[in-house]
Amino acid sequence: MSDRHTRLRALAAAQWKLALTLTGSVVGIYFGFIFLIAFNKPLLGRQILPGLSLGILLGALVIVLSWALTWIYVRWANRHYDDELGKLRQ
Repeated sequence: MSDRHTRLRALAAAQWKLALTLTGSVVGIYFGFIFLIAFNKPLLGRQILPGLSLGILLGALVIVLSWALTWIYVRWANRHYDDELGKLRQ
């Protein structure tokens, strides 16, 4: 097996590992929030500030964390994946 093929396999494995980790994180965050809604409504109904419940805050946090994890993947792809693919194409 050539060095180029080995590097491509390693790059694909790194991408797969990162994608699974980030996907698992998003799924865990989302289903954790859904389970709280299903099984602990009184907790989510607690008022933190007037007009702001813990449920609203956690719902917004789910969205922000999803964006942040997407940003992490895009940053990794731009810095590592694209650079390595460019080197492999040469």
